[in-house]
Amino acid sequence: MIKSKINWRRQIIGNGIVIIVLALIGGFFWYRTVHSQDTWRQVTADKTVVVGVDDTFVPMGFRNAQGDLVGYDVELARATLKKMGLKADFQTIDWSMKETELKTGHIDMIWNGYTKNADRKKKVAFSDSYHHDHQVIVTMKNQQINKLNDLKGKRLGAQTGSSGLLAYNEQGNSLRKTVGSDAQQYDTFDKALNDLQVGRLNAVLIDADYAGYYIAHEKDPEAFKTIKTNFGTDAYGVGMRKGDVTLRNKVNDALAEAKKDGTIDKISQKYFGTDNK
Repeated sequence: MIKSKINWRRQIIGNGIVIIVLALIGGFFWYRTVHSQDTWRQVTADKTVVVGVDDTFVPMGFRNAQGDLVGYDVELARATLKKMGLKADFQTIDWSMKETELKTGHIDMIWNGYTKNADRKKKVAFSDSYHHDHQVIVTMKNQQINKLNDLKGKRLGAQTGSSGLLAYNEQGNSLRKTVGSDAQQYDTFDKALNDLQVGRLNAVLIDADYAGYYIAHEKDPEAFKTIKTNFGTDAYGVGMRKGDVTLRNKVNDALAEAKKDGTIDKISQKYFGTDNK
């Protein structure tokens, strides 16, 4: 009887040891797999990080009258990377191909009003959120569109690959049901807004920050009308490859420092006239 109990105890201990060893081996291979994809050393070898942007996306990243790249995200990226001892090399990309550009290594970050959502989280690792926005409808007052229901049967434009278009195309979206058709897609928002002004579109689905900045800088801002959607709040984050754990952690630390020392609020005041939201 005593011998049986001893054998039983030995068996439990033996099984426990096997489980622990297997867990350690599994953890080792998981760690090696994840960190073998960490490109921190390669990316930062020349102290430069390639940042993908859409250089028409006001006020986050755009060209000024002199052709220089400026904007909220441009300045924040420079300030954040500086805190990390790095410089930003901005690369203009096709926004509809942003995740592909990241995956293939043509860029190291997507930093340009990049909204977090479930679909994108499958493809990239996001930083902590640093800014919030929402989707609106921009139309011309002469279109007589005063509420979302007035968009029934109208021509709606949106940017290919934008968070607004992704939300619009989700199954059961109420705005899509109201409009009753696919949105007409453009590679940049400014082209959609140009078509709006000449009457080829009735409305554009767009980020509120973009809409506000664009309209404020038009010759006749009073000719435009903005209508809120029911899409909720968009949280902006920096998109990185899932294996770039070191880069992501360092970006999060630098963003937290930029928030604490007032850097983010200072840039926000410059482009939005308010502290960061």
